[in-house]
Amino acid sequence: MDPTISVSKGVFVFKNGATRAGKKAKTHKRKRPDSSAVNSLLGEEVVRQPFYEEYSQAWSQVSGHIDDLQQRTYARTLEQLVAFVVAQGERTGADKDEVLPTAALLTGINQPDHLSQFEAFTQRLHAKRAARVCVLQSRDCATVKTAVETMVFGLVEDNLAVGADVEESEEEDVVERDSKRLRRSQCTLKQLRSWYANNKGAEGSSCQLVVILPDFECFSASVLQDFILILSAHCGSLPFVLVLGVATAMSAVHGTLPYHVSSKIRLQVFQTQAAPVGLNEMLDRVLLSPKYAFHLSGKAFKFLTHIFLYYDFSIHGFIQGFKFCLMEHFFAGNSFALCTDYSRALGRIKHLSHDDMESIRRLPSFRPYVEQINDCKRIIAVLTDDDYLKKKLPQLLRDCMLHFLLFRSALEFLTELVGDLPRHPLGKLHRELYVNCMNKPIAATPEYKECWQMLGFLSKDEFVGKVTRCLDRTEQFLAEEISPLELGGACVDGMRPQLQAIRQALDDVAKGTTVSPETAGTMRPNAPNLAQVTSRHELQAQLLQRSKEDKDRAQPPATALQKTLQLIETHLVRGHLRALQDAPPIHELFVFSDIATVRRNIIGAPRAALHTALNNPHFYMQCRCCELQDQSQLVSTLPDLSVVYKLHLECGRMINLFDWLQAFRSVVIGGEQDGGVENAAQEQIDPQIQARFTRAVAELQFLGYIKMSKRKTDHATRLTW
Repeated sequence: MDPTISVSKGVFVFKNGATRAGKKAKTHKRKRPDSSAVNSLLGEEVVRQPFYEEYSQAWSQVSGHIDDLQQRTYARTLEQLVAFVVAQGERTGADKDEVLPTAALLTGINQPDHLSQFEAFTQRLHAKRAARVCVLQSRDCATVKTAVETMVFGLVEDNLAVGADVEESEEEDVVERDSKRLRRSQCTLKQLRSWYANNKGAEGSSCQLVVILPDFECFSASVLQDFILILSAHCGSLPFVLVLGVATAMSAVHGTLPYHVSSKIRLQVFQTQAAPVGLNEMLDRVLLSPKYAFHLSGKAFKFLTHIFLYYDFSIHGFIQGFKFCLMEHFFAGNSFALCTDYSRALGRIKHLSHDDMESIRRLPSFRPYVEQINDCKRIIAVLTDDDYLKKKLPQLLRDCMLHFLLFRSALEFLTELVGDLPRHPLGKLHRELYVNCMNKPIAATPEYKECWQMLGFLSKDEFVGKVTRCLDRTEQFLAEEISPLELGGACVDGMRPQLQAIRQALDDVAKGTTVSPETAGTMRPNAPNLAQVTSRHELQAQLLQRSKEDKDRAQPPATALQKTLQLIETHLVRGHLRALQDAPPIHELFVFSDIATVRRNIIGAPRAALHTALNNPHFYMQCRCCELQDQSQLVSTLPDLSVVYKLHLECGRMINLFDWLQAFRSVVIGGEQDGGVENAAQEQIDPQIQARFTRAVAELQFLGYIKMSKRKTDHATRLTW
C-alpha cells in the first residue's frame, strides 16, 4: 500500500538521509570523488581530452602552491591569535569579571580574502581543541535578539569542534547525542550556560567560546554596542572571547565603541600582511616561478594587476582571474596540451591530429619561422607534412622553454640592478619589470636609457657593490630555482659564461684608479710652469692641454664601467629579455595574450548584457521562436518582458501606461489572430493579458529601467536613455 494513502488528511514526512550541517551520515562513509564524477558537467568527451588533462594538472599544481604560500603567510598571525585565545583560559578570579577579552585583526579591505583567514583560524582552534567557534555575519545580526540567537545556535551546533579525525564509531555517537537540534526560540544565554555546564567536562576546562565578527564595519553601531555589553556581562560565567575583523583601521573601532562599551573589553591588536605585499609575494614565488610552463603576456598580466590595485585589493579575485586565463589558454585545443613539462610534451606530440597540427601552423609566430627557411622543399614539408613537422616540434618546444627560463633568470638580474634607482624608471618589482620586458623591446625605451645613464653616474664602489649583488642573486636563483628543472642544466650552462664575463669586467672596474688633484702635478714631469705664461691666449691653451691629459688619465676606470654595462646589455637585456614579439616560434603555446576575452568576462558590462538579453533574447536562449530577422522586430513569441522593453524604447521620458498596455496587447494578439489589431482596440482587455503586462512592467521596474511617476498616476518615468 502506498504510505501516503490515508483516510484522513495529513502531512507525510520523508527522511532523505540529511544530517546536521558539517556531519557525515551514519550509514554512509564519505568517499573521495573521482575525476569523472566531479567533471561530469563537461561531459566524458571533454574530460578525457589531452588539453583538459594538462589544464587540470597545471591548475592543481598552481592552486596547491598558492595554498601552501598563503598558509605560511597566515601562520604567524594565526598562531598569535590562537595563543591569545588559549591564554584566556588561564585567567582566574577578578580578571574574568565583566572584562571581555577582545582581539582586533586588521585584515585590509580585500573582503573576499577575510573568510579564508578566519576559516584557517577556526581550523587551528579546532585542531588544538581549544575553543568552540561561531562566525557572525552582519547580515545575520540585524537586531540584538537575532545576534544572540545566531551566536548561541552557532556555538552549540559547532560540530567541527569534535575534530576532523575521529573514528567512525565515535562520530556516530556524536550524531546520536546531538541529533535533537535547538530551535531558534530556545537559543538564549540561559540555554548556553546550561549547555556549557553539561559539556564542560567533555570539551575540556580550558575550552573558550570564540565569537568572530569578520566584517566589523558592516555591523550596526547600536547592535554592536549592546551585543558587546551582553557578552561582557556574562563573561564571568561563560569564557567568551571576541574577535573583530577590522578592514580599515583601529579608528573605526574607537569611533564605533563609546567609553562605556570600550571599558568593558580588553583589546589586543593583530596585524596581517598587506594585500599588495601578499600579491607581490604570490607573483614572485608562484605565478612568475620558472617551474611552470604557462605564462601571461605583459598586457594580460598588467590587466589583472590593475584590477587588483584599482578595484578590489582581492588576492582571491586575482587568482580566479588567473585561473580563467589558464582555462581559456588550454581550452583552445589539444595543441596547447604541449604547454607542460618537456618530457610530457614530447609524449603528447605523437598523439596530435591533423587539426591540431593545422592550429600550430596558424600561430602568428609560425610564419616568420617558415620564411627564414631557405629550402623550398623543406618549406613545403613544414606546411603540408604533419610527420615532418612533428619531427621539428621537439626542438621548437625546447627553444621556447629554454627562452623563458633564460628570460626569468635575466629578469632576476635586472630587478636587482634597477629596482632601487631614483624614481624607478623601469619599476622596482618583478611584476613591473616583467610587464615592461614582455610588452616591448626594453633596450629601446627612454626609461631604460635613463636607468643606464644613472648607473653610469655611480661611483666605482657603488657600481661594483650593486653589480656584485646582482650576480650573486642571479647565481643563487639559478642554483635554487632553475637547476632542479628538466631543462635547468641547459639554462645554467648558457647563463653562467655570460655572468662570468660580466664578473671579469667588474673586476677591471674594481682594479681601476682615478687621478686625484694632489698627484696631478707629479704625473706631468714635463709640464710647463703656468707662472711663466706671458699672454692670456697661451694660458688658455695650457689649461686646455692639461684638462685633456687629466681626462685621458681618468679614462681607464670609466671605460671599464661602460664595458660592464655594455656586456650586461648585450648578454642579458638584448639577449634574453626580448619582447614577446621577438620570442621563438610557437611561443603562443606557452603564453596567453587574449586580453579582450579576459576583459569581456572578468569586467562585465551589465547594462550592455541586459540590453542584449531584452532586445534580442535569441542571443542567450538560442530558441527558434525568439529568432529575429531585424533587431527592431517585434513578434508575439518573444517573452513578455522583452516585448515591454522594446516598446518602452520607442517612448519618450514619460510613458502612458494605458497606451503601453494597448501596444503590448496589439503585439500579443496580433500574432494569434489575423487582422486582430484593429478589433483589439475596441474589445475589452483580457485580464490575463493585463496581468502579463503588469508583471512585465514590475520586472522592468525592478531592473531599474522605469519608475512610477508621482505627478501622473497613469504614467511611468523612463530612467535610461
